[in-house]
Amino acid sequence: MTRLRQAILNRRMLICAFTGFSSGMPLYVLLQLVPAWLSEGGVTIEDIGLFALVGIPYTWKFLWAPAMDRWAPPFLGRRRGWMLLCQVALFACIGVLGMYQPAQSTWLIAWLAALLAFFSASQDVALDAYRRELLPDEELGLGNAIHVQAYRIASLVPGSLSLILADILPWSSVFWITGAFMAAGIAMTLAVAEPQSDLPAGTDWREAVVAPFAEYVRRRGWSALLLTLAFMFLYKIGDNMATALATPFYLAMGFSMTQIGLIAKHAALWPAIAGGLLGGVIMIRLGINRSLWLFGVVQVVSILGFALLANQPPLEWLLALVIGFEYLGVGMGTAAFTAFIARETSRTYAATQFALFTALAALPRTFANASTGFIVAHIGWSDFFLVCALVALPGMTLLPWVAPWRSPDDSQVRP
Repeated sequence: MTRLRQAILNRRMLICAFTGFSSGMPLYVLLQLVPAWLSEGGVTIEDIGLFALVGIPYTWKFLWAPAMDRWAPPFLGRRRGWMLLCQVALFACIGVLGMYQPAQSTWLIAWLAALLAFFSASQDVALDAYRRELLPDEELGLGNAIHVQAYRIASLVPGSLSLILADILPWSSVFWITGAFMAAGIAMTLAVAEPQSDLPAGTDWREAVVAPFAEYVRRRGWSALLLTLAFMFLYKIGDNMATALATPFYLAMGFSMTQIGLIAKHAALWPAIAGGLLGGVIMIRLGINRSLWLFGVVQVVSILGFALLANQPPLEWLLALVIGFEYLGVGMGTAAFTAFIARETSRTYAATQFALFTALAALPRTFANASTGFIVAHIGWSDFFLVCALVALPGMTLLPWVAPWRSPDDSQVRP
């Protein structure tokens, strides 16, 4: 039990909480606050769905990740220097975004949102690499689970507080207040120490770009690489699509902004946090592989609750129940999935490899989600969620190859 306790109670877990909050803030601005703002501003549901395309930087961040692996800013070190630059830029981008009118400046807002996504994706590159270098292998499961749940706690700001403030303040003030919460990430960056790295700084482009991919192929092989990439693309696609238009869906069902802020967002947040933390503890005992199987099943089944909600009158208790169950599964599945990605990377090339894998995992959120508005417009909300549940199944079929149930799992910690 001593080893188990040490894996749970240490300073590294606290740092993971701060990295998660800083990482989640800008993404939830794009996923929750911006769609609500656009919807209230008169932008059509099809155009709101297309706004998912501003997340393209999340899918292409591996292109500039090698530069962040190899070169360090002239202050704070390789990881912390990039973290600080991105966090300051994110504060400015979030604040400026709300200074425009959605219906009159839709294209300009789209470009500003894309810039916000670029700095957010770049911050993720630095934060993911920092966390990979910070955590020993046996703490990857719980450390990444805490990161993911703090990531979700960040949604309380743009997904709850900001929506409530929008009923009493102008949107320009709401966005500046929301951006100010990036101060938590800036404080963390200034307070922590730079982790040790096996990769020396340098200017060799071949070493920066080719070596991270060559190392993975040597270590795992081409067939394993292709299967792993396919799994990372497919495992989360169903629940990504199901939650892509969550706020417009709640509005379409007849719920007010305040109801969404007080009920829907909290019903999503706390079960997701509970599921993620429970998943982290379960991964310590069962390992990452078996957790991916168990949590994936819960994740698929929970999507069906939204189809039930779409066929009912706007009942607050049912909204809370359905969202709570859905996000319990999402929390568990995301915790195991993020730990799996971390395990697949090497410490030497943490930024580039982590960026490649998380970028591929973000592809469904960007391109598949961009189609969700058109799908809803043609088949309605109920059938849309049934489609999402079916789309979630192919990723599960790859588990016997990428995470065999009976395979030894070096992430396990024995009491």
